[in-house]
Amino acid sequence: MELGIGMFGDNHYDENGKPLPAGERLREMIEEIKLMDELGLDFFGIGEHHRPDYAVSVPEIVLAAAATVTKKIKLGSAVTVLSSADPVRVYQQFASIDQISNGRAELVAGRGSFIESFPLYGYNLNDYDSLFDEKLDLLVQLNKNNPITWKGKHRPALNNQQVLPRAVNDALNIWVAVGGTPESVVRAGKAGLPVIFAIIGGNPEQFQPLFQYSRDVYKHFKHDERKFQVGVHMHCFFGENSKAVADEYYPLYAAQMTRVGSSRGWPPYQRNQFEYGRGKEGALIIGDANEAIDKILHMQEMFGLTRFSAHMDVGGPSHSSLMKSIELFGNKIAPKVREALKK
Repeated sequence: MELGIGMFGDNHYDENGKPLPAGERLREMIEEIKLMDELGLDFFGIGEHHRPDYAVSVPEIVLAAAATVTKKIKLGSAVTVLSSADPVRVYQQFASIDQISNGRAELVAGRGSFIESFPLYGYNLNDYDSLFDEKLDLLVQLNKNNPITWKGKHRPALNNQQVLPRAVNDALNIWVAVGGTPESVVRAGKAGLPVIFAIIGGNPEQFQPLFQYSRDVYKHFKHDERKFQVGVHMHCFFGENSKAVADEYYPLYAAQMTRVGSSRGWPPYQRNQFEYGRGKEGALIIGDANEAIDKILHMQEMFGLTRFSAHMDVGGPSHSSLMKSIELFGNKIAPKVREALKK
């Protein structure tokens, strides 16, 4: 099982609750990714958002910068909001990162959990589903064919067009991010693409039918079952002492969950939600190394994971706290998880 870290680039805030300029957070992230690489983690993913509480609207820029200071770690999006992007340009950008990094780029395509990019780039939300269907199809075709001839509804046709540069070995590693809908599982399975599920609340056990469904769909479309991949993305934060790290992290985490929830009509995030999430049946992995090891191994056993992504910057914790959390993940948690999986 691959072990890595995902981030959204959550901004830091001043004493008045205003987000700071993005530059500081962006520079910190490059240091953090460099540390992940030095610790031997398998992959890093960065999200795309178009809101003041996030510092990253263009993951490709961050990944290209990270490619120059890392050697082995895979570098990808988490996610690329494909519905409001041009798949041709997306392919070119990630193929360029792949060339810079000598084959370490990957792309996680998703519909996105926020909608700001649709009016920003001139797309109609009424086309939410059909945009993603069509653009995922085009992206998959771009990854297989050059030159390409293609025709769709939402984008001008391509007639024997060359798309350059090409990825290393002429193939990008493309995943599909799924929030919890069977339709998204079918899209990925039909194309033979690996799926990563975002589980950020409730009891993860409720996702078991979807994980099984993803296997069934992949098999139904007669893809090579030996190549089946599935991952999970969960909110994580690690410290030496479970209670101390929870007490330190809760205010930041709760503030961000409340900010996001307020735009969706949710009530303010409460400490009892946080503690349930940290518990045995919850979806948060926030605590010490032993708790994290046990919970990650439980997720792997329950879902048959080939990838675990620790989403580690919700709420914009300090750079020093993030570096400590990354170090714990790389030095104490990942080695024990890998050792246990070899048995």
